[in-house]
Amino acid sequence: MNVQSYARIAGVLLLISLVAGGFGEAYVPSKLIVAHDAAATVANIRNLDFLYRLGFATFLIESLCDITLAAILYVLLKPVNKELSLLAAFFGLVGTALFAFAEAFYFAPLLIMGGADYLKTFAPDQLNALVLLSMKFYGYVGMIFTAYYGMSWIVRAYLIWKSGYLPKFLGILMAIGGVGFVVKNFALILAPAYASDVFLMLMFPGGVVMTGWLLVKGVDVAKWKAKVNTGRATSSDG
Repeated sequence: MNVQSYARIAGVLLLISLVAGGFGEAYVPSKLIVAHDAAATVANIRNLDFLYRLGFATFLIESLCDITLAAILYVLLKPVNKELSLLAAFFGLVGTALFAFAEAFYFAPLLIMGGADYLKTFAPDQLNALVLLSMKFYGYVGMIFTAYYGMSWIVRAYLIWKSGYLPKFLGILMAIGGVGFVVKNFALILAPAYASDVFLMLMFPGGVVMTGWLLVKGVDVAKWKAKVNTGRATSSDG
């Protein structure tokens, strides 16, 4: 497969990941979780059962895309610096794994609301509270992944800037988005009052522009090959 095909696939994966992530991580929870009302949250999950399950399904789609994307971006950016490209891939994979852990809390209400005999020791209000607590854990644990996801894009942004076969403005936009994710994570820990979702939205412009660029323009193949050959020559001299 040639490098331009990899770039196109990366664009498709980014597009799917953006849509699935926005739907599953933002839209669905906003329709289910009522911040201070456990009973209403349980009622929403029961009444919107398909939407609830669809939210989990979109996470699976997003995670499959992100894992594949980590490998493809490693290949695309490896000619710039193999070690840093590998580091970015590792950051991305750890972020995806952490969010998968968070999704266990998202899915736990199905067990809590399942009516099993061993749950009859809990009063209905207690079970409702456990459901809301589980969904809140999902939200907080899910935020842990943002530091790793953000770092993956900060490193990739540097590689894009240095590449010569992708435009520098993409590196700037993705660096801004990556920093926003990292800042959101640390703000949530150190200064929760300032942990605005605006920090996460900083990724959106770069993600959209980069998706469009990879789908329409891809990479400058001649410059990519030149970078590969330079790396091979450097390795031979070493």
